Amino acid sequence: MDSLLLLIPVSLFLGFLGLVGFLWALRSRQYEDLDGAAARILFDDQPDKETPR
Repeated sequence: MDSLLLLIPVSLFLGFLGLVGFLWALRSRQYEDLDGAAARILFDDQPDKETPR
C-alpha cells in the first residue's frame, strides 16, 4: 500500500509529460504531412548542380 503513494504521483507526472510532448508535437506541425514522408522515399534526389570552374 505504501508503494501506491509513490507510484500514483509518478504515473500522473509521466502521463502529464506525455500529454505535454504530444501537444508540443501538434503545435510544431509534426503531423501535417503524413503521406508526403512515406512517398518521398520513392523518388530519387535531385543531383546537385556543379559549380563552373
